[in-house]
Amino acid sequence: MRKILIFFFTSLIFFISACSHEKEMQNDYMFEDYHRGDKIVLNNINGGSKTLIRTEKGFVVQGEEDKVLMIDFFGTFCAPCKEEALSLSKLWKNNADKFIIIGLTHFEDVSDEAVKKFANDYGAYYFLSNNSKNDRIIAQILKDINYQSMEQLPFKVVMKNGIYQSLSDYWNNNAPTNFYLGKIPTELMQQDLNRIYREK
Repeated sequence: MRKILIFFFTSLIFFISACSHEKEMQNDYMFEDYHRGDKIVLNNINGGSKTLIRTEKGFVVQGEEDKVLMIDFFGTFCAPCKEEALSLSKLWKNNADKFIIIGLTHFEDVSDEAVKKFANDYGAYYFLSNNSKNDRIIAQILKDINYQSMEQLPFKVVMKNGIYQSLSDYWNNNAPTNFYLGKIPTELMQQDLNRIYREK
């Protein structure tokens, strides 16, 4: 029993140390801030491209500035990302006239073919970018919203007119927050979108 307890506490200390180290690495990650008017061209793994334009403290999509923009950080290895991909596709399809989803690969270095396989296997038919610029965009977004916790996937933010929108925290009685963390019911995201559409 004593050996089991020692193993448990040793493992716990190692886990806490690893998380703290990852947090330090995250804090130490330096990047050059985007400036208002900067343009970032992102290629879709299935062809085509979209250009993000930096606003005062957010982003819009060139030529689709009037649409609500959701940016989703995901990984092809991430189980919740796989589970929600088809639901996100349906959310995008049901709102396509006023809504865009851009998925950015994160925490991995994979080929476009691997991302295409993820899309085909799990029904991710929205815009997916597997680009070296993704990490800088993600770092900028986390800085914009002053996110201080450990990063987890999937992670989403929503912008309207280049401004981050208030969202419902599914894990905290739908309290206001500015991001979705983890797999979130599509119905809740649709409710938030309906409210955001109505607001000026």
